[in-house]
Amino acid sequence: MAVAAIPSHTTSIEPARTSRGIEDWLPRLVLAPSFAALVVFVYGFILFTIYLSTTSSTLLPVFDFIGFGTYSRLFSIPNWTVALKNLAIFGSLYIVLCTAMGLFLAILIDQKIRGEGLLRPIFLYPMALSFIVTGTAWKWFLDPGIGLEQTMHAIGWTSFTFNWIKDSQMAIYTIVIAAVWQSSGFVMAMFLAGLRGIDSEIMKAAQIDGASTVQTYRRIVIPQLRPAFLSAFVVLAHLAIKSFDLIIAMTNGGPGRATEMPSTFMYSYTFTRNQMNVGAASAVIMLIMISSIIVPYLYAELRGEKK
Repeated sequence: MAVAAIPSHTTSIEPARTSRGIEDWLPRLVLAPSFAALVVFVYGFILFTIYLSTTSSTLLPVFDFIGFGTYSRLFSIPNWTVALKNLAIFGSLYIVLCTAMGLFLAILIDQKIRGEGLLRPIFLYPMALSFIVTGTAWKWFLDPGIGLEQTMHAIGWTSFTFNWIKDSQMAIYTIVIAAVWQSSGFVMAMFLAGLRGIDSEIMKAAQIDGASTVQTYRRIVIPQLRPAFLSAFVVLAHLAIKSFDLIIAMTNGGPGRATEMPSTFMYSYTFTRNQMNVGAASAVIMLIMISSIIVPYLYAELRGEKK
C-alpha cells in the first residue's frame, strides 16, 4: 500500500510560528528592563515617600507608622503657608503672562512676516537653556551691583534704580520675569501649531461677511485654539508647581523667605533641617497638586480618542 506524501509546505509552519513568536516577544523583552526601572525608581519611590510622610523620620528614614499627623503639622508651619502664597502669586502670573505672550507672538508670526524662519528659533532658544543657566543669567542682570542698575549708572543715569531682586516685596516678581522669558517661546510654538491647523477658508469667509480682524480672532480663531490653551495651562501649571532650580539659582528662596516655594521648602526640610517626614509630606502635597491637573487632562484626552 502506498503511503500518501506529506505536503512540503506544512514543514514550514512551525518555523513561521516560532518566528512570529520571537517578533511578538522581542519588543517586550527589550522594554522589560526600562519598565522595571520605571516601576521601581518612579512609582516605587513615590509610594516610599508617601510612607515616609506617615513616620517620625528625621535625619534618616524610620519605619514606624505614626499616622497622618505630619500633614497637620505641615500646614501649621508658617514657612509652608508662605510657600503656598508665593506659589499662588508666581503660578498665576506665570501662566497668564506666558499664555498672553505666547499667543501674541504666535499671531504675529502667523502673519507670514519676513524673517519668520529666523524669529522662531530666537523665541524658542530660551527654552533650550536649563533653568539653572536662566536663573544665573537673570541674577547677574538684575543684581544692583553688577547688572542693569549699575550699567545705567555707568552711562550717566544715576537716578535709575531697579533692586527688585533684593526687595522682599518684589523679589517674587523677578522669578516671574525670568520664567516668562524662558517659557513664552514654547507656548508660542504650541499656539502657532494650532493657528496653522485652522482652515483659512473660514477666516476668508468671515472677512467677506465684514468681520474685522479683531472680531475674526475673538469669535473664530481663539475659540478653535481651546486645545492649545488647555495644553499650555497643563504644561505651565506643572512647571510652576515643581519649579526649583530657577529659584535656587536666582534667589535661593530669599531675601528671607520672600521667594520660598513648596519645592524649596521640601528640599530645605528634608536635607538641611533634618525633618524628613515633613519634607516627604510637602512632596506628597505637591504630587497631589500636579495630579489634580494632569489626571483630568489625560482622562479628557483618552475619552476624546475613544469617541
